[in-house]
Amino acid sequence: MTKTRRKVKLHKIDKFLIGIIVLLLVSSPVVIVYSKSVLSKSNIEVEKMRKKIEKQETINESITMKINELASLSSVQDIAKEYGLTYQNDNIIVVK
Repeated sequence: MTKTRRKVKLHKIDKFLIGIIVLLLVSSPVVIVYSKSVLSKSNIEVEKMRKKIEKQETINESITMKINELASLSSVQDIAKEYGLTYQNDNIIVVK
C-alpha cells in the first residue's frame, strides 16, 4: 500500500498571510529587545539627572546656610567693626 500525497495549492492570499505571520514571528523579538534597550537607556539618563539634581540641591543648601550665616547680626557687626563702622540704635526704624 502506497500512500499518495496530495499537493495542496495555496492561493496568493494564503501565501501573503503566512508571510505576514512569519514576518511578525521573526520581527517581534527584535522589536522587544530594541524597546527594552531604549527604555534602559532612558532610565540611565534619568538616574544621571537625579544625581545631578541631588548634587545641585546640596550645593544650594550649603550656599543658603552660608548666606544665613553671613546675614546674621553678629556677622554684620563684626564686619562693621572691621571697617570702622558703628552701630547706632537711633537710626533703626521699625516698620509695622
